[in-house]
Amino acid sequence: MKKGVFKSIFVIAAVVLAGTAFAADISTSEAKALLQKVDDSTSFYGTDFAANYSLVQEKPGQGKSTTTVVMYRRDDSDAYTILITGPEKDRGKGYVQFDNNIWFYDPSDRQFVFTSSKDNVGGTNATPADFTPQHYSKNYKVDKAEKVKLGKLECVQLTLTATSKNVNYPTIKLWVTEDDGLIRMKEDYSLSGQLLRTTAIPVYKLFENHSVPDKMVVVDNLRGKKINGKMQYEQTQITISNVSFAKQKDSVYTKKYVEMMSK
Repeated sequence: MKKGVFKSIFVIAAVVLAGTAFAADISTSEAKALLQKVDDSTSFYGTDFAANYSLVQEKPGQGKSTTTVVMYRRDDSDAYTILITGPEKDRGKGYVQFDNNIWFYDPSDRQFVFTSSKDNVGGTNATPADFTPQHYSKNYKVDKAEKVKLGKLECVQLTLTATSKNVNYPTIKLWVTEDDGLIRMKEDYSLSGQLLRTTAIPVYKLFENHSVPDKMVVVDNLRGKKINGKMQYEQTQITISNVSFAKQKDSVYTKKYVEMMSK
């Protein structure tokens, strides 16, 4: 993918810096309802989900590298499997979640180790949590909600504070289109208020009445370097293809399947 195209995908994230409120804050009840809509938009209940993901990581001054994965999800049972298919040095590695535990498999030592949803997939800036359902309405409360402009999009900006310890980030900001509850941008913060990650999802595609991100860009706001006097951060563009909502075998969501597919 050309460099200009890669960067243009993420321009929406920069635009937010100039975002301005265009209406009064929305009510508490409206904000809660919208947050539930966000959760629903990230979940595919009543069906399985499968897709190919291409993760193109760009490190300032070091060029790009590509990781490819296959993802299977069964949101009804909160289960998923992620298989890394490239590059060759990482092929066969994978993740599997079931019974509220996430396991990482490395074929080099044929061992599963317990991991978390914050683990970097294939060393990129993306994590398993970027590909799975969100549960914001369960784990966060809305501290602030206001209507803003994100580029040409009219959004509601939600500032969320965690009410549970079982979350990756204590504070999150979401930019959401109100009519469909789709996340257009997300910022993850530390307890001290430091910006850790920025995610932009400018485009969605409709598959069998489900909205699926076409491309996502994840920026690691802690990893970067100055080039020509300007700070540039590591970022990973995620492209999703070959989307399917066909039923998968139960065995797909098991350690045995991950082991078998690594051979």
